[in-house]
Amino acid sequence: MRQIAIYGKGGIGKSTITANLAVALAERGLKVLQVGCDPKHDSTRMLLGGTMPPTVLDCLRERGEEHVEAEMVVRVGYRGVWCVEAGGPEPGIGCAGRGIMATFELLDSLGIFDSGLDVVLYDVLGDVVCGGFAVPIREGYARETYLVTSGELMSLYAANNICRGIARFANRGEGRLGGIVGNSRVVDGEVELIDAFARRLGSQLVQFIPRDPIVQRAELHRQTVLQYAPESTQAGAYRELATRILNNEALGVPRPMGLEELETLMREVMACRGSRG
Repeated sequence: MRQIAIYGKGGIGKSTITANLAVALAERGLKVLQVGCDPKHDSTRMLLGGTMPPTVLDCLRERGEEHVEAEMVVRVGYRGVWCVEAGGPEPGIGCAGRGIMATFELLDSLGIFDSGLDVVLYDVLGDVVCGGFAVPIREGYARETYLVTSGELMSLYAANNICRGIARFANRGEGRLGGIVGNSRVVDGEVELIDAFARRLGSQLVQFIPRDPIVQRAELHRQTVLQYAPESTQAGAYRELATRILNNEALGVPRPMGLEELETLMREVMACRGSRG
């Protein structure tokens, strides 16, 4: 079973990428579980036709662990993808990472991870300073991590910080960085910058996802891109990402940068690009 965490700055598009990746993997006949690890509990929404499933935390609060059954927290979405949302506390109350820890404990106790799954995808918020969000890599659930970033400084900064966590917990288990997924924000020199960022970390740019209005149109129809426009170029990009992840064996421990080094890298890439222009 492949256990893959997708991290990235809030709003960078990791949930969209994860849901489309889940469908691309399911199209290959793989049994896929997607676990939303964001308190907003909207990771699997497009897989479920726009509905918001009951969260693990809500079920635990309402029924107690001994009365929660698998069908209460697991919903079957498009292409048979299993969908789970961890949930979170009420705004301003409690630890947002608690939902992730409680979810993993419950899925373990219900035997979900032992039910013949081929791939588990964890969609994790990556710019919140809370130990709970490190659970997938800290506790050994995620053997592979992919970082979603654009060419914007704060997105790269968040991805770099996540690398600090991966490097910190690498000696505790098998969790490794599989690479960087670029999600375009149409920044000047974006592909070159993300590629240079990945190489400086000692990793690789696995896939660059172009910006396309078809993503928003699909979401307005409460569907993933692969459902709404299966023959589109954007759908092809998600399928290519699935292929590259399945074939990827270049997993390693990243070498995170300091902020000054990151800013210097950006200046160097832009200067080089300018000299070529």
